[in-house]
Amino acid sequence: MAEGSIRTERLAIETRGDAEMVDITRDVQGVVREAGMNEGQVLLFCVGSTGGLTTIEYEPGLIRDFPDMFDRLIPKDIRYRHDDTWHDGNGHSHCRASLLGPSLTIPVQGGQMLLGTWQQIIFVDFDNKPRSRELVIQLCE
Repeated sequence: MAEGSIRTERLAIETRGDAEMVDITRDVQGVVREAGMNEGQVLLFCVGSTGGLTTIEYEPGLIRDFPDMFDRLIPKDIRYRHDDTWHDGNGHSHCRASLLGPSLTIPVQGGQMLLGTWQQIIFVDFDNKPRSRELVIQLCE
């Protein structure tokens, strides 16, 4: 990549929904490597209003704890006016996704994302059904 350039890629993900967490770290690092990016930033963006992005230690305990946290904060079994309007049962999904957020920026140096040893990039699908998702990856050098 040339300094000052922006490159846009897309990543397709199939999910089961219901707060499924998908580790996308290797996929994103592959895009950085393929682009020949040395130094800059990777911007990740979830297209859609019921998915979110963050970093976490992707290990079995946290894979269970993270969705449990959202069950406590934003329960599925209470009234959501979104559901009154659309009757799709995913009002909680929209609230959860907005709390987590749709984007993430990661610095890159020496061709590597500057993530901690136990820090992985995850996509979380909060919708109440399986989905085909698209993430936008922008590389800014």
